[in-house]
Amino acid sequence: MARFVNLETTDDHPGVGTIRIDRPPLNPLSRQVQMEIAAAAEETNRRADINGVVVYGGPKTLAAGADVKEMHSMSTAELRADARRLQNDLGAIAEIVKPTVMAITGLAVGGGLELSLGADRRIAAEDARLGLPETSLGIMPGGGGTQRLARLIGPSKAKDLIFTGRVIGAREAFDIGLVDEVVAPGEVYDAALAWAGQFSSGASLAISYSKRAIDLGMQVDLATGLRIEERLFVEIFDTKDRATGFQSFIDDGPGKATYQGE
Repeated sequence: MARFVNLETTDDHPGVGTIRIDRPPLNPLSRQVQMEIAAAAEETNRRADINGVVVYGGPKTLAAGADVKEMHSMSTAELRADARRLQNDLGAIAEIVKPTVMAITGLAVGGGLELSLGADRRIAAEDARLGLPETSLGIMPGGGGTQRLARLIGPSKAKDLIFTGRVIGAREAFDIGLVDEVVAPGEVYDAALAWAGQFSSGASLAISYSKRAIDLGMQVDLATGLRIEERLFVEIFDTKDRATGFQSFIDDGPGKATYQGE
């Protein structure tokens, strides 16, 4: 049973699941928390009643990085055996096949920012602080930060943040493309719910196929990416949702179909 991370749904926001990190006061990402996040991410993929996902650490902070005391107690051999799991667990949000949005309050530093980089969208509070300060501890990001950050904002800006270890405010994060929206602190979660809620009754298969095409395509050259798109485009044509969408468009015009995810 999960101790620190829960997958929550409410009748007020049907179709939206919230992965809630709850290890106050700063939600440090211990091994246990990391594994529980990964388990919650896997559950969202299995849940037919969830079409959009919010990741939230509460009104005070998202996550203040890894549990440094726990890491300090590990030997190099222990870390070597655990490094792949660390990447996989902090990267679990990126493996969710449904639209995901990170609701960033307070701190999203170290592993907290690495976790955020796996989301499709990041909404930050005006007073949020973000960064990868691992070099200040004499180490480097190891939960996907060097790779995902460079792909998101470009290698030059990523190197600046990682080399200096500086923690930046939400406005600068928005200016460099690290976050997509900045709102008042009390509006972060509601803004994230509203974004994820757009997909509660949408064509979930079409969205997940589109997400897969984009994510896989970003890892390869353009020609290979186009072949990925071609394959997925053909696959989704042979679905009940495609037939439903086409028939609804012919009968009633756009935007009227009810999809089953099949």
